[in-house]
Amino acid sequence: MRLAVRVTPKGGRDAVDGWGLDPAGRPLLKVRVSAAASDGAANAAVIALLAKVVGRPKSALTIVSGETSRVKLIEIDGLEAEGLAAKLGAPPVG
Repeated sequence: MRLAVRVTPKGGRDAVDGWGLDPAGRPLLKVRVSAAASDGAANAAVIALLAKVVGRPKSALTIVSGETSRVKLIEIDGLEAEGLAAKLGAPPVG
């Protein structure tokens, strides 16, 4: 499944801050990481955090788009929408 994520680098701690909506009304997951957005450190921290939260290996997560943007699209192999909702709650309906 694909998951839209809005990342806050240098956010003080690694945490998932819940669901939100983008300006177009599409759901996205709000994530903060303590790593800075340089040399891919924040991207690696996002992958590690999400892998831990959803219970999948880091190798099952791939950034499909947005590697240099705050809003990223992440592919998670082996996870269905029901499994994601069980781990993070249901995304809001836009």
